[in-house]
Amino acid sequence: MGFHTLRPISIIFPVIGSVHPFPHSRGRAMAGHSKWKTIKRAKAATDNKRGALFTRLIREITMAAKLGGGDPGGNPRLRTAIDNAKAVSMPKDNIDRAIKKGTGELEGVDYVEVLYEAYGPGGVAIMIQAVTDNPTRTVADVRHKLSRNHGNMGSSNSVAYLFERKGQMSVAAAGVNEDTLIEAALEAGADDVARDGDDWRVLTDPSDVWDVKSALEAKGVKVTSAENTMVAANTVPVTDVEDAKKILKIMDGLEDNDDVQDVYANFDMSEEIMQAVN
Repeated sequence: MGFHTLRPISIIFPVIGSVHPFPHSRGRAMAGHSKWKTIKRAKAATDNKRGALFTRLIREITMAAKLGGGDPGGNPRLRTAIDNAKAVSMPKDNIDRAIKKGTGELEGVDYVEVLYEAYGPGGVAIMIQAVTDNPTRTVADVRHKLSRNHGNMGSSNSVAYLFERKGQMSVAAAGVNEDTLIEAALEAGADDVARDGDDWRVLTDPSDVWDVKSALEAKGVKVTSAENTMVAANTVPVTDVEDAKKILKIMDGLEDNDDVQDVYANFDMSEEIMQAVN
């Protein structure tokens, strides 16, 4: 993606109004990165994907510590990265070494953070977050994986303006009363609550995500994940099966690159299209 620095993030959803005190959507088809995250859950179960995940998480911890210091209490990005690493049972020693490499206490690779912007089939906007020690190598691979499936690189800010940075939490929908969750999220300062398959997603200002998480947990709400992410103001419906196949191949191919931390896109695919692709 023409590149510039940006904080890693992870879901793409439109904001939809409702009768609740803040925007809230019910049972809508998943869009963009949220749909992609669901697909990735099955892929991540394999051993080789687990190894790639560890590599990405270590790089994110290192970059977070490099940019914001080694204290997770004062560095929300590092706190998120550590929590994500613990969630997949990364050993504490690995986490500590990654932090020390970021702060310079241990010698390590000099990583830089880049964001590439791109377009996929059907006018879908794509952003690729990478942490790399060789931007020339990374951009060449990104360009190749886009072009082989009818995608192309964009210039700086060609698609970034379509997305907004947000904090996001996931809450398992099973056993959770909808109205109780919405009331608790509103009181905690959340911006939006929406159904996302088997989960509820709670969106906040990026700087408020941990405060809102703590407030929800104090009310007995179990938050399964919390992170900073990116939300699209609008999504692009993908109704052509061939376009859908190419888009998912682009997403999958990009994430096979160890330098790529995350991929965001503003596509919206119905369950029927997803089934046809699979």
